[in-house]
Amino acid sequence: MKKIGIIHHGCAKNLIDTELISGELIKNGFDVTLDVYNQDVEFVIINTCSFIFDAEQESVKSIFDMIEAGKKVIITGCLPQKHKKHLKKLIPEAFGFFGTAEVDKIVKLIKNNKEFYYVSDNPVCKYPEFVERAQITVGSSSYIKIAEGCNYKCGYCVIPKLRGSYISRPIENIVDEAKKLADKGVSEIILIAQDTSSYGVDLYKKPSLDKLLYELDKIENLGWIRVLYTYPTNFTKGLIKAYREIDRVVKYLDIPLQHSHPEILKAMKRPVIDGYEFVQNLRSEIPNLAVRTTLITGYPTEDEKHFEHLYNFVEKTKFDRLGVFEFSKEKGTYAYNLKPQVPKRVKEKRKNLILELQKEISHKINSELIGKKIPSIIETIQSDGLVIGRTYKDAPDVDGLIYVETNEVLTPGDIFDVEVTSFSEYDLWGKI
Repeated sequence: MKKIGIIHHGCAKNLIDTELISGELIKNGFDVTLDVYNQDVEFVIINTCSFIFDAEQESVKSIFDMIEAGKKVIITGCLPQKHKKHLKKLIPEAFGFFGTAEVDKIVKLIKNNKEFYYVSDNPVCKYPEFVERAQITVGSSSYIKIAEGCNYKCGYCVIPKLRGSYISRPIENIVDEAKKLADKGVSEIILIAQDTSSYGVDLYKKPSLDKLLYELDKIENLGWIRVLYTYPTNFTKGLIKAYREIDRVVKYLDIPLQHSHPEILKAMKRPVIDGYEFVQNLRSEIPNLAVRTTLITGYPTEDEKHFEHLYNFVEKTKFDRLGVFEFSKEKGTYAYNLKPQVPKRVKEKRKNLILELQKEISHKINSELIGKKIPSIIETIQSDGLVIGRTYKDAPDVDGLIYVETNEVLTPGDIFDVEVTSFSEYDLWGKI
């Protein structure tokens, strides 16, 4: 039995890929560990991220750390898929390379114990339904990937080239995975894909996220169902109705709008919509809805007029949660050669202005929760008795926390109404 080390980089979608790789190795008799410096570890598989330059730098650092540690390094995921044989030339010390669509080949490649390169020029990423994930993180919540790839061609994004076209998983397979997670004690499942609102367009010939939510609602021992990465199109009346009717579906929508000005949205090759009207309509249709978005500052051609429009949009819309990224120039994208490019200092200044504004908005929103009871899920209970949770308005890792005072005997995954007693810009304190 070989001991295989695993290093993970990137988003929750990439995390599931890492867990699938681990599951495939374990099924075939390998011993998988996160302790990559263990002297018994011969191979280290590094699942890389290549969404933006900073993410690539983190992945590359891990690669060279492991090479220096004398490990046989296998590079997988988005970095080799993006750079292909150019990466092999840059890092000849690596033992092997495989892309985003080759999870099923990893066991054979390691058993051969020969240097290899296996990266498809045109990846078709289909979820390996018969591989059981070996979960790296186990707690009150767990992610479920409902689709692979993406059909959109946003001007700044390399994902379609790295992951191929949109491929939905069958509803019955997703429900079966959710049942297994619930039986293990997971209270909250979090549905993810590059674009969750398009779920089913290929498999069922129409957006079918609403149908999936109704089927998941039949799982009796499940607490919450949360959905991330909803593209602003394909918000059908049926999906809005499902959000409104299904109690288990958390009233939280993560909608990466990216910008507000029509000219920039057009330059981004995004849907040109009135973002404020779109969000207000959702809020009017779904009571107590929390809306999260992400925005990009400094996209090529963005001038002061465009940024002022974006700033005013954020001020007017008052998002419950918001993230901001500076535009990252990525090779192979439409925006890479788009002129004029915005200077780094301007991108950063605009990002900070939006973040400062959002800080004020979040402070006011949280101040209005004092004395109110808000549904919350317990995440951890520390040795000193401190109970840490998340409200329904908060997704793991990206949003805030609620610190809970209680005499109740709690376990991670419990869901309670917590009365808010204090607040900061992003976190809450409360009692049961």
